[in-house]
Amino acid sequence: MASLGCVTTPSEPHTQSPLATAQAQLAAAVRHLGYDDGLHANLATPRREVHVSVPLRMDSGEIRLFHGFRVQHNVSRGPGKGGLRYHPSVDIDEVRALAMWMTWKCAVVDLPFGGAKGGVAIDPREHSASELERVTRRYTSEIMPMIGPDTDIMAPDMGTDEQTMAWVMDTYSVNQGHTIPAIVTGKPIAVGGSLGRSTATSAGVVHVTESALRTAGEPLDGRTIAVQGFGKVGSHAAQIFARAGARVVAVSDVDGAVRADDGLDVGRLTEHVAATGTVVGFDNADALTNDELLALDVDVLVPAATQGVIDEVTAHDVRARFVVEGANGPTTTEGDEVLAKNGVTVVPDVLANAGGVVVSYFEWVQANQTYWWTEREIAERLEHRMVAAYSAVADLARREGLSLRDAALAIGVKRVAEAHKTRGLYP
Repeated sequence: MASLGCVTTPSEPHTQSPLATAQAQLAAAVRHLGYDDGLHANLATPRREVHVSVPLRMDSGEIRLFHGFRVQHNVSRGPGKGGLRYHPSVDIDEVRALAMWMTWKCAVVDLPFGGAKGGVAIDPREHSASELERVTRRYTSEIMPMIGPDTDIMAPDMGTDEQTMAWVMDTYSVNQGHTIPAIVTGKPIAVGGSLGRSTATSAGVVHVTESALRTAGEPLDGRTIAVQGFGKVGSHAAQIFARAGARVVAVSDVDGAVRADDGLDVGRLTEHVAATGTVVGFDNADALTNDELLALDVDVLVPAATQGVIDEVTAHDVRARFVVEGANGPTTTEGDEVLAKNGVTVVPDVLANAGGVVVSYFEWVQANQTYWWTEREIAERLEHRMVAAYSAVADLARREGLSLRDAALAIGVKRVAEAHKTRGLYP
């Protein structure tokens, strides 16, 4: 596949940061679409961003201070939409990159949302549930002027979950004086969550994987799969792959990886992780490292952990025929070039992991209508949306000789730019 030329120019710093990767991807799409510098600057620059202090009274009585962020990258197509991340490495540049990717992601699957993202630089594993509740409520209070069901809607991300969203919803609702379920998505069913939301990102990964294999004339049944990251996305994806007849031969988490060439018993592995907190030590499986997992000779590699794991070094070792990005930004610009040269088909994050925001949209619609859909209705609508988006991306890639990433970005950036130009500038 030809590339749009996502390369680091001599004037740019040699970096693998998520923001540098996101900006390089946008620059390549802008060149392909022929946009001028003014439009490029508007598309590259966040519409709004805020940096807040988040003081926390620990259970011990000690006061600690954390830093939180919220970025609305672009709202030309609708309100901002994006997750809330709790991780010690969170900083403003990471949040800017994730918000930008959300903008293109929403546009690729044709949702009436712009891109947003938030985060607090905290390690949730080091805090009690009551401490995390206080952090969440204080963070929500600090960014409250910036969020709302028609302006910016949060969802879970790394280090947060449906309980976090319930705290956000309650904090916002109490301050508004009435219950507002549409302020967040990915919340518990008991307070207005949607059926199918918890597994939506994973199901979307499987749908586009099946579409990519179908395009190559192959079934999903019997294909070998390696999943890096056995968290919210990777664990459910492994289960869905296994139920569909694929052979999940390796999975990993932050502590290590396990491998079984005949296929892992994903159900038993899930029980093992629930009991021990890690995939490490699972019986009837061989131990290996995360880097070794990336280098396995499999049909499909699903990086579903964090950004930047496939770079110019690790990409040379990738032997999978397909890389389906379950995480946001798992492949750097340099890593992408190596994979392309080696003939690896990459299904990019802005398409592959869009299932979560698709069902978040469904949840938002249901909350606004106070009318709830069945799980079957949601599953069918998700599959239709993901397969249609993959088809549009693959068709453009084939017509113009582009990689799937470049085609997806071209579609997403063009849709956002068209909305921006149609609305015009005020005043």
